[in-house]
Amino acid sequence: MTLHKSNDPLHGVTLERLLTELVEHFGWREMGRRVPIRCFLFDPSIKSSLTFLRKNPWARSKVEEIYVSIKTGRKQINENR
Repeated sequence: MTLHKSNDPLHGVTLERLLTELVEHFGWREMGRRVPIRCFLFDPSIKSSLTFLRKNPWARSKVEEIYVSIKTGRKQINENR
């Protein structure tokens, strides 16, 4: 029996882990700049952000794109640097 690894960088990564890693990497201020949502900009917390991201697929998708870009070493297209 052969085991093969998924090519999906999100495979097996919980939203909480993903968000925690991004906040450790960028900080809340930069996350708020990249995805301007209130839960990143005003009194940010993992709990409030998880609640918002689970209810808003468009925001979750943006956060997942950022995560994939840092995990795969790709530079984001819409980044202004």
